[in-house]
Amino acid sequence: MSLTPGTSPATPDSGGGLARAGDLFQLLRDGQARTRAELALTTGLARSTVAARIDALIASGLVGAAGEANSSGGRPPSRFAFNPAARAVLAVDVGATHVIVAVTDLSGRVLAEQRLAQDVADGPEPVLGRVVHEGLALLDQAGRGPQDLAGVGIGLPGPVEHATGRPVKPPIMPGWDGFDVVRYVQRSLPVPVLVDNDVNIMALGERTAHWPDHQNFLFIKVATGIGSGIISNGELQRGANGTAGDLGHVRVPRGDDVLCRCGNHGCLEALASGPALAAELTRQGVPAAKGSDVLRLVAGGNVQAVQALRQAGRDVGDVLATVVNLLNPSVIVIGGSLGQAGEHLMAGVREVVYRRSLPLATSHLRIALTVAGDQAAILGASQLVTQYVLSPAVIEATLAGTAAAG
Repeated sequence: MSLTPGTSPATPDSGGGLARAGDLFQLLRDGQARTRAELALTTGLARSTVAARIDALIASGLVGAAGEANSSGGRPPSRFAFNPAARAVLAVDVGATHVIVAVTDLSGRVLAEQRLAQDVADGPEPVLGRVVHEGLALLDQAGRGPQDLAGVGIGLPGPVEHATGRPVKPPIMPGWDGFDVVRYVQRSLPVPVLVDNDVNIMALGERTAHWPDHQNFLFIKVATGIGSGIISNGELQRGANGTAGDLGHVRVPRGDDVLCRCGNHGCLEALASGPALAAELTRQGVPAAKGSDVLRLVAGGNVQAVQALRQAGRDVGDVLATVVNLLNPSVIVIGGSLGQAGEHLMAGVREVVYRRSLPLATSHLRIALTVAGDQAAILGASQLVTQYVLSPAVIEATLAGTAAAG
């Protein structure tokens, strides 16, 4: 089965049968209940055509009855709406030292969730084996079975070739380079499996849940690493090799003598990530081993930690000022473990972005902390799957399979 979710809707026509049922379904995805007559009026299709397609969608379970409309005489017409409970999605967020596995419905509502301590450096088979095991247990907990599963969405903390789901030279994931994540998961769960970089799915989840009206959107993750998810004109931008948005290895002028783990000097990640801030505080005589120690010190009011976090914000802002001039987003959301720490990092970001970017580019720009928080990746992984399995082409294939089975 193809794993590419980028299928464009076709234009509805007056033909009969199921050939365009997937397009009709797109009108119902907003959850609004409609009658057959309303759908016929909206699409220009004959009522008999609409009735045939609605019957097929009802048979698949993706559309269900949603009450009756007011009658102008005679029997009240039935309304129909998208049924997000028809299928379940397994959404997975793999981080450097954690895994979050959740079962959602087709609207992204979380039905069951498990958070695990797991080091991605343990390798793909131990990590993904645990994902599959926990996923099956969560399906059972949610009262669903493997037969209800529409697909699996996975976010990984490194570059991913989206078309194949294979990690590409991920710096913190030993043993994962080129590993066939899709095939491994499909051995146990024979459904569509879609894999992407974790920041991309965080951008997708945050924007879908909380900023749906903004077509040009950036999500910045500041944690063990630093990266961004770019949504331009409503579409997630991955670049030629899946590395679009890798802000962590953009050079910051003040870091000329700071060596990054990538081998270059002056990378943003070497100055502003959690481990970098912990190392800097330790050099100043304030012991800190990792990013969570920095956050603990900030919460306790340690002045050096507060200053370090604010400077990290300035460093991030220095890079973002160029990005704002280049891409002109309307919203930048700051997330990740350090991004969720509050206004100290945000203050530094705003200070530099608004000073260094062109006035026209910032005239309506909003820079905000994440609303979804650590749920962003789960919401995005779920959305990654639903965008694919609810696309017109896949819906039509699903209906054809249902008809053949019947």
